[in-house]
Amino acid sequence: MPTHPLEPLSANEIQASVGLLRAQPTFTATTRIISIMLKEPRKAPVYAWPHGGIPDREAIAVLFDNAANAASTVTLNLTSGATVTVDPAPADVQPTLSIDEQVECEQAVLASEEFKAALEKHYGVTDTSLVMVDIWSAGNYGSEEDRTRRLTRPLCFLRSDPKDNGYARPIEGIRPVVDLNLMQVIRVEEYGKWPLPPNPSNYSTEKITQHRSDIKPLIITQPDGPSFSLKGNKIAWQKWDFVIGFNAREGLTIHHVRYADKGKMRPILYRGSLTEMVVPYGDPRPTQVRKNAFDVGEYGMGICANSLQLGCDCLGHIEYLDAHLCDSRGRKLAIPNAICIHEEDYGILRKHTDRRLPDTPEVRRSRRLVVSSISTVENYEYGFFWYFYQDGNIQFEIKLTGILSLGAVHEGERPKHGAMVAPLLYAPNHQHFFNVRLDMGLDGINNTVQQLDVVADPINESNPYENAFHLQATDLQTEKQAMSHLSLETGRAWKIVNPSVQNATGEPVGYKFFPGDNAFPFASPDAWWRKRAGFVNHHVWVTSYREDEKYAAGDYPNQSCGGEGLPKWTAADRPIANTDIVFWYTFGHTHIPRPEDCPVMPTAYIGFLLKPNGFFDENPANDVPPSQAAEKHKACHHC
Repeated sequence: MPTHPLEPLSANEIQASVGLLRAQPTFTATTRIISIMLKEPRKAPVYAWPHGGIPDREAIAVLFDNAANAASTVTLNLTSGATVTVDPAPADVQPTLSIDEQVECEQAVLASEEFKAALEKHYGVTDTSLVMVDIWSAGNYGSEEDRTRRLTRPLCFLRSDPKDNGYARPIEGIRPVVDLNLMQVIRVEEYGKWPLPPNPSNYSTEKITQHRSDIKPLIITQPDGPSFSLKGNKIAWQKWDFVIGFNAREGLTIHHVRYADKGKMRPILYRGSLTEMVVPYGDPRPTQVRKNAFDVGEYGMGICANSLQLGCDCLGHIEYLDAHLCDSRGRKLAIPNAICIHEEDYGILRKHTDRRLPDTPEVRRSRRLVVSSISTVENYEYGFFWYFYQDGNIQFEIKLTGILSLGAVHEGERPKHGAMVAPLLYAPNHQHFFNVRLDMGLDGINNTVQQLDVVADPINESNPYENAFHLQATDLQTEKQAMSHLSLETGRAWKIVNPSVQNATGEPVGYKFFPGDNAFPFASPDAWWRKRAGFVNHHVWVTSYREDEKYAAGDYPNQSCGGEGLPKWTAADRPIANTDIVFWYTFGHTHIPRPEDCPVMPTAYIGFLLKPNGFFDENPANDVPPSQAAEKHKACHHC
């Protein structure tokens, strides 16, 4: 069978793209390759695959010329070996920071004589070998340099030894500003002197030698192997069938999700991806006030992905997929084991005991397929987990861990906008907002989104005991009508339906979207970061599908002035009923730190669930066979 048309670019295809880019007359020694990823074909040949024609393999690349301070997008046809288009980006936009720039920026700070002088002035330190520099995006706060220069505002820390947890000793009063086009520190901003916090706050195995001794081995075995089959990036597991994608900007993506039902492969989700995220901090102090990060659009979640380790990141019978990227100079960049695939026991799938029947209870164990990736963006780790269940559920969960971005305080100071976590060390309050794009396609391209609210009936003669309530479904007709927030008062959820396909009860087939934990932004709508992150203004957006509308904050959020992405697209208020639609969900986590979050944070969880609601005629997991009981080798319907 030929390669699925949505498989990510291979290592050879990446290098072929690099060759075509270097052949461009505008490609010079100062040109960086920010990213190369698959340009996905039109939907029609994908839905027809493998019976229709095989579309050409195409790539789309983002380039940036440091000398010209200009970006461009290049479309390449890898099948024919030709350049299709070269599109200059709007003036003054800044694409994602490349992996090379992150390394070179740290080196530029450590080599800066102005930075060394400030370090000696504040701390009496002249040796920068123990200084740790985290590149932080500069954002945009309305200045001319924010608009016209490619900047970063790194945060710096001082280790006590080469393997120390440097984050526990922030250099609070010094902020270097780096021009990445020059790769030079253009100034060092000084805000005063703070002492270095005294506690080491270490966490590594080498530093923490007293470990618990009462943990016995937990072994997960599958002697007959896993129940899924993997061909390239296309996976089949029980009744599920889909493609696992990956790219430098979004990281892990999911494509062409289908479920086998009554002899048919029924499409559900065409593409699922994390489009953007922002981490705004809530401390107005001069040393902290500019801290916010758009980790997808500014850093690239894929380029920051980890190589996962068996027994550590993943447990059980594991299959891995590598990620094939390139650095900004076009050199091969492979991330081994970037994606982990395995099965998990997930407790009871269904159970019932009938006291009238001797051969009960009837029990089935639930099993889920896990597809995951983990990225490190300087101090924070983000785990991205897609779960597929036997009963047709699809769940997306983000796991947040890593190290807090910390600041120093003076003796006796108790910061209002953060929490003390150790002597002279505090963590600012902050939030994490994520936006996920779900390009739906239930039993076909044309779908409608319903907003579901549970409402109480009026108190009248039809409701004499005042107990009645019902579900109110509103078909969303336009993009502006679809903008919405969660509502605890009405148990609000959303349902994606196909009006043209009916189930056994005569209703449109559908999947229900259940939101999980969420938050509202506390910053003013006029805060600079919120101007750039307009996607946080609503929890739910629905748009009419357009191929070029993929990122909630626009194509170039780095140092942007704002207004791009979802707010701009939905201003047209396009019709969204019974058409090709995209469902966007923004969800947030408010982090008020605590001492137990140090030195490394216990994992926090946030996400959502897609659950079949009239898509199937009955429980699709009704045919799951009984498990073998642990005692006497009985099946679970005799337990």
